[in-house]
Amino acid sequence: MTREEKSVIIDELKEKFSQNQVFYVTDAQGMSVEQINNFRRLCFNKGIEYKVYKNTLIAKALADKTEDYTEFNDKVLAGSSGVLFATEDGKAPAQLLKEFYKTGDKKNPRPVFKGASISGGLFIGQDQLEVLTTIKNKQELIGEVIGLLQSPAKNVISALKGSGQKIAGLIKTLSEREG
Repeated sequence: MTREEKSVIIDELKEKFSQNQVFYVTDAQGMSVEQINNFRRLCFNKGIEYKVYKNTLIAKALADKTEDYTEFNDKVLAGSSGVLFATEDGKAPAQLLKEFYKTGDKKNPRPVFKGASISGGLFIGQDQLEVLTTIKNKQELIGEVIGLLQSPAKNVISALKGSGQKIAGLIKTLSEREG
C-alpha cells in the first residue's frame, strides 16, 4: 500500500470518527468467509457500518481526536481489527454482536469484542459488552426525564381530585345529618 493510499484511508477514518459518536472495534480473525458475510449482512440490516482496517491507520486517525485514546491504542489495537460505526445509539452494536453470537459457536464467539468508544468514553475488553447492551440511548433518556417531570404534576392532580371528592362527600354527609 502506497503512502497516498494510506493517507486517503486515514482521512476517510478521521471523517468517520468525526461523524459517528459511537464505534466498536472487533477481531474477526478465525471467521469463515460465510460467517463474515452473514455478519456484514446483519450489520447492513441494522444500519451499522462494518469495515476492517489496519491498526496503525486507526491509531493515526484517532491521534487527531481531542479525547485521549492512548489506553485504547495499547490494549485494543492489536491483531486484526474491524470497526463498527453507529451514529447515536451506543448499545446497537453491542446488541448486534450478542445477536450474532447466538448463531455461532457459544464457547468461542466471533467476532471478538475488543473495545468501544461512545462519545469519548472508552470501554475495553469482552466483559464490557454486557455493560454496553444496557446503556440507554438518547430517546430512552429523554423519555425518562419527561416521565420524571410529569410525575409531580400527576400526583398533584390526583391529590386534588381525591381531596375534592372527599370534601364533597363530607359536605353531603353533613347536610344529610342536619335534615
